[in-house]
Amino acid sequence: MPGIVKSPTDAPPPRLTIPNTPTQRTESTTTPIIKTSSPIPKKPPSPSPSRSKKKNPETPTSNPVHSESSLDNPDLGPFLLKVARDTIASGEGPTKALDYAIRASKSFERCAVDGEPSLDLAMSLHVLAAIYCSLGRFEEAVPVLERAIQVPDVDRGADHALAAFSGYMQLGDTFSMLGQVDKSISCYDHGLQIQIQALGETDPRVGETCRYLAEANVQAMQFDKAEELCKKTLEIHRAHSEPASLEEAADRRLMALICEAKGDYESALEHLVLASMAMIANGQDNEVASIDVSIGNIYMSLCRFDEAIFSYQKALTVFKSSKGENHPSVASVFVRLADLYHRTGKLRESKSYCENALRIYSKPVPGTTSEEIAGGLTEVSAIFESVEEPEEALKLLQKAMKLLEDKPGQQSTIAGIEARMGVMYYMTGRYEDARSSFESAVTKLRTSGERKSAFFGVVLNQMGLACVQLFKIDEAAELFEEARGILEQECGPCHQDTLGVYSNLAATYDAMGRVGDAIEILEYVLKLREEKLGIANPDFEDEKRRLAELLKEAGKTRDRKAKSLENLIDPNSRRTKKEGGKKWPGLGFRI
Repeated sequence: MPGIVKSPTDAPPPRLTIPNTPTQRTESTTTPIIKTSSPIPKKPPSPSPSRSKKKNPETPTSNPVHSESSLDNPDLGPFLLKVARDTIASGEGPTKALDYAIRASKSFERCAVDGEPSLDLAMSLHVLAAIYCSLGRFEEAVPVLERAIQVPDVDRGADHALAAFSGYMQLGDTFSMLGQVDKSISCYDHGLQIQIQALGETDPRVGETCRYLAEANVQAMQFDKAEELCKKTLEIHRAHSEPASLEEAADRRLMALICEAKGDYESALEHLVLASMAMIANGQDNEVASIDVSIGNIYMSLCRFDEAIFSYQKALTVFKSSKGENHPSVASVFVRLADLYHRTGKLRESKSYCENALRIYSKPVPGTTSEEIAGGLTEVSAIFESVEEPEEALKLLQKAMKLLEDKPGQQSTIAGIEARMGVMYYMTGRYEDARSSFESAVTKLRTSGERKSAFFGVVLNQMGLACVQLFKIDEAAELFEEARGILEQECGPCHQDTLGVYSNLAATYDAMGRVGDAIEILEYVLKLREEKLGIANPDFEDEKRRLAELLKEAGKTRDRKAKSLENLIDPNSRRTKKEGGKKWPGLGFRI
């Protein structure tokens, strides 16, 4: 999603691995994706020593492996599948293995008995899709996996159920790498239902899948669904594990993240304290330090700054001693301290911690991922943005996006960065660049299935404001209308973001000459404020005055004189160039 909530482990997207056996047993599965050890590297065997010495591969009959007629041999499919796995294990690369896997699937397809589902065919398709993914050809893996999930018959026992479950989870992972979050979660849901049907609702493996799906929902910002799944995971682990187990600690950390995202900071703190106690009991010092950082975040949200500093300093001491002073974990704590000191008005200390963090990110230690660096740069940019240094913030966001642009599965994160870059461009008066940046973010969010999220509605509103500055009024109206529909659904009509869109849309309708529509919206907003929100908000008087002006003008018989669009949106917006980057006060625009 893009960029607001991270997975509790900050782990990269799951990597598809190739199974070792054509049929997996239920007892060997403990995670929602196919995970098995790699076979021992060895040279791929030749089907015939005498044939392998010939140098005429173009002759179809020179090698039975490459003969179309040989695909009808029932022994060829298992052999080709083994060759494909051995080719990858030997280090020859997935490209050569791809041909073997394709032919293996064709052989299993030909040899399958009509009306009888072939688990060998399903497994060969899983392997083929995994090879496509390892080559970065995720779009080609999708139809292969869609065919694979149609092969097993879940009513025929655990083996078929497991094959169908594995196919759905692998397809979900592939959609995730393509940034299609909604399709990904749908596949995980199907996989979970099949697993529950085969194993029962309290099996520990079901708990692992519930947790996996909860993390996916967190990344998609579906926090209610994530909370429901995480509670189920906790119940299963408590039933099958010792008290204060590592599994329970991991579940509580995820639950704390969900509670924090929902604004329930006290519950989040309770889960983190219990998770910390479990990690201490199991001697996991680094994990305890990571939890201390999360506890510090909660304290900062509760404005308990002294306690937050204590938690951050505890974590910093552990990270420096265990991972080194230049580790990205140390930099992440520096960023949190920089944010804290900025909030408390200690700008010198805040800047110093920012510089220390950037020093580490500029020269990362071996093993540091691009995602870690990009995440850190994005967080530092937020601090520069808050101290009104948009140019510096923009440079950091550009670096972060460059690190992620070639990484699969990062579309939502890149969209979030582009949206923030759009805000920076807007603040510096570069409205055309702002519109382009917002447009790119909107396109990615539509593709990734986040078109119904509140964040998507906010980005549409921001893009609309950029269009207003470029005098693209019709386009702005369309964006505000779409943002209104989304925010009404996700946040409700009384939310500040929704009210801001109402005001923007009324001003735009006024500029288009649709006075009646503008009056209708402003009357609705004033009614909401009077009946539900109160009239103490300073925006109330501004909206009341604007409505009175519109009502007065609507009573005139002659065409009214066109007003400046800038004044229509905010009559008090005549400012110097330096002040022009600030938000328009009457609109609720959050940048």
